[in-house]
Amino acid sequence: MNQLTSSESPVDLPGEAVPPGLSSGAALPGTLPEELRSELVAFRRDLHMHPELGNQEFRTTAALKSRLELAGLHPRVLNTGTGLICDIGRDAEDDDAVHGTGDAAPRTRGMLALRADIDALPIPDTKIGCVYRSTVPDRAHACGHDVHTTVVLGAGLVLADLHRRGALPHPVRLLFQPAEEVLPGGAPDAIEAGALDGVGRIIAVHCDPKVDAGRIGLRHGPITSACDRLEISLDGPGGHTARPHLTTDLVTAAARVATDVPALVARRVDARSGLAVTWGRIESGHACNVVPQHAELSGTVRCLDLDSWRQAPDLVHAAIDEIANLYRAKSEINYVRGVPPVVNDPLITELLHDAMATRRGTRAIEDTPQSLGGEDFSWYLERVPGAMARLGVRTPGDRGVRDLHQGDFDADEYAITVGVEMFTAAALLDAERF
Repeated sequence: MNQLTSSESPVDLPGEAVPPGLSSGAALPGTLPEELRSELVAFRRDLHMHPELGNQEFRTTAALKSRLELAGLHPRVLNTGTGLICDIGRDAEDDDAVHGTGDAAPRTRGMLALRADIDALPIPDTKIGCVYRSTVPDRAHACGHDVHTTVVLGAGLVLADLHRRGALPHPVRLLFQPAEEVLPGGAPDAIEAGALDGVGRIIAVHCDPKVDAGRIGLRHGPITSACDRLEISLDGPGGHTARPHLTTDLVTAAARVATDVPALVARRVDARSGLAVTWGRIESGHACNVVPQHAELSGTVRCLDLDSWRQAPDLVHAAIDEIANLYRAKSEINYVRGVPPVVNDPLITELLHDAMATRRGTRAIEDTPQSLGGEDFSWYLERVPGAMARLGVRTPGDRGVRDLHQGDFDADEYAITVGVEMFTAAALLDAERF
């Protein structure tokens, strides 16, 4: 059965100690009321049924805007037309203080931002017997962005209630970002639209189907990898296979590029950087006895290390040119910059650790390896410190992995509660520490 139901409490582990920064052992406010929990599950399922691709998230944006306004908040749609920014506990005087435009002294610490990505993937939803399966052909929330969005929405609603009761010590920003799946991601556009104005720190979660719901994975330093796109065209005079010496043997040239370029690049950086060229497509020729005039290759360049990622375009260009020149092939290279690695700041990672420990105990936190996947959350971390946690979405006891970017992906909806309560705890602890 592919439909997942929300676990009652798959991991409910008490905290072993009160995290540093809490002034007392009293329970931290900001837990998720049952009525809101049910609403958020319904909201997530509605998003799941109506997935929208990057920069086309108009329905999603409208749904978020409507719910935030119902809570008395004032969201602002990004100038790209989709995605929103919404501040909680910040008024006109706060604006002056943050930007230093009023009489108040400039505020240096900035707000904590909670970021969610809102777009879906261009793949079909293949779940069977699922009442909230995608209703849009060849579109699916197969990376969990509907969960990320619901978590930030839920945290915002809880924090707004705390603010109304005078229990939110410092303003918090909600950032609903479009187009994460579109290289180089929607984050640069969101930054240009002012997403980080007045922000001092930023946090996010990403669904992890290898971690049980009720748990999170954390890592200091790089938690994702850089990812770029590479497209190559090779050209030269073709001819009859009986006379290859009169042609540019593009099939062999393409094959050598495919095999030799990854090896050359890997030998020109520290092996620990994990710089890897991997091909997804190679195409040339139409007949067995004709040497073609054109060949194409495309693939990705991934890297674990930020410094090596910055060197990657020059290294890849040089390696391709070396091999192409050996075969007298003319090369055209389209190297599309994607995203750098997400490098978690140690202090913000500890903030997430202590927020989760406050809610679920330290046994609900596990170390997570660095992923080879890319995430445009990294662009924010080029500007401000931040951290991303892996949010467990696997139903405990389920050993089958519904992996990301697969049509049958789904999430245990208990993860929504976990994410909301971790984020609200992080906002309250942040106000004490920064």
